[in-house]
Amino acid sequence: MENTSFQPTSKRWVVSPLIPQDVDSALEEFPSLLRQLLYNRGITDYKTARAFVDCAPGESTDPFLIKDMASAVEILRQALAGKELIAIYGDYDADGVTSSALLFELLSRLGNPPRVYIPSRFDEGYGLNLDAIDQLASEGIQLVITVDCGVRSVKEVQRANELGMQTIITDHHLPSDPLPPAQAVINPRQDGDIYPEKHLAGVGLAYKLAQAYLQTYPQPGSAADRWLDLVAIGTIADLAPLIGENRELVKAGLNQIRRTERQGLFSLAQVAGINLDKINAGNIGFNIGPRLNAAGRIDSALSAFDLLVTKDILTAGILAQKLEAQNTQRQNIMNEIQAAAIAMSYADEPDQPIIFAASPEFNEGVIGLAASRVTEAFYRPAIIGHQDETHTVASCRSINEFNITEALDQCAELLVRYGGHSAAAGLTVRNENLTELIARLRALAAETFKGLALTPELFIDREIQLDKLEGKHIPMILDDLHYLEPTGRNNPEAIFCSRKCQTRNVRTVGADGKHLKLRILSGNRDFDAIAFRHGHWLDKLPKYIDIAYTFELNEYMGQSSLQLNIKDIKPTQEG
Repeated sequence: MENTSFQPTSKRWVVSPLIPQDVDSALEEFPSLLRQLLYNRGITDYKTARAFVDCAPGESTDPFLIKDMASAVEILRQALAGKELIAIYGDYDADGVTSSALLFELLSRLGNPPRVYIPSRFDEGYGLNLDAIDQLASEGIQLVITVDCGVRSVKEVQRANELGMQTIITDHHLPSDPLPPAQAVINPRQDGDIYPEKHLAGVGLAYKLAQAYLQTYPQPGSAADRWLDLVAIGTIADLAPLIGENRELVKAGLNQIRRTERQGLFSLAQVAGINLDKINAGNIGFNIGPRLNAAGRIDSALSAFDLLVTKDILTAGILAQKLEAQNTQRQNIMNEIQAAAIAMSYADEPDQPIIFAASPEFNEGVIGLAASRVTEAFYRPAIIGHQDETHTVASCRSINEFNITEALDQCAELLVRYGGHSAAAGLTVRNENLTELIARLRALAAETFKGLALTPELFIDREIQLDKLEGKHIPMILDDLHYLEPTGRNNPEAIFCSRKCQTRNVRTVGADGKHLKLRILSGNRDFDAIAFRHGHWLDKLPKYIDIAYTFELNEYMGQSSLQLNIKDIKPTQEG
């Protein structure tokens, strides 16, 4: 690592092989480019391709296939019939907030508006906590329904039982062993659950509970599909895989958002500069989701919840502006933490296999985002933490070559708590153990990386000669790309590459000149292009470059034009 600027790491391009003849023949009903894109995503037979293109569910989606669903519906019915006090206990991220909003609106329509409890990230941390359980019991709450949390909260649910409260857990995270002693646990990942879709987001499981209840006890004018807009937002924001049932739910939810009557969502789209008529998964992931998440990262997630459920136009406008300001604050804090973390890491030792930095000044709500950005920039695992007098709370982000949670397993005796998966984790460590922890993790990483060239891979769907594209080809390409939507995790947007391109009208745009705006020339054809976070190329572009990019429509001042969104740039290698 030679500098501390936040430039994307140069990537190794992996161009997908051409579709084999037998698969090409099996998919002959589809356009040529789409056949290649389907093959690149592991789709090789007509039935699977037809289901993918039609965005149809591949297996049963009956909510009662989920273990404990029948019990949860009956517990909820009895609570509603007895007019019991019900609390929805959510998480402070976009998935948890949309889940909370969904069940709040369901129970309100059923005549029993619930108490909504979303803990503070800073004072309480993630998930159920004993103080909150005690508080809800003191308020007379008789039934607690968790959303996007709770499946590892054994002692907290035990406490709820002792206080005479019932608990329904809906949570998509990996369950504990043993499970919490709740009256019902809605989680397809638990042992013995036969529901085929194991990767619904938290809001997806809240939706399945609503679906099951309204199938059993229909209500005039109410159907679970009315909340598919919330399902789409939470699923995309939580980076759930956009395949199978998730993709079906998100596609339907996006269609609903395009004609939304949800005042808060309309106001948030306005401040974010999004045209709801043409909203896609990318708009949710990069614009709507971060603004909803910003509330819980900076202050209280209840602002995001209130925005989603309000019907008052004035309140919606005020809350949308508040979230916009908090998102700007979050961006500024994240940039400051990034810069400080890299400076601290370099002051330590610049060539360490894991980038580490911790400070009392680092905002605990933003350290995970900063760690992600640092890992992306340098393609090294990053651990960034907030310190108080006794403990460090840190977020970890890693790369394909290093399973960060398995590494933490080997240091478990040094940790107060930790958890996560191969690419991301969180930990709490006493400060007196911090130096040894980082040394051991760096030693494990150094051993793992021995002999490896740490270079991220960029998968290319197809190489294209831009100078061969005629005007008639562009609508055909865009039509084929439309069939991939909604794109996201496990169903990426299509990336193409073109070689020996020239540039003109190159300039930087955005804050601090981070981005590159230019024209790409290939033969006698030229195209508008944008290269986000590639502003460092401004004075270094050679005569010929190879580019990896996506096709997109650029909307500006009511006009639409084709634009190349450049993901990576390489100098052309002659020969």
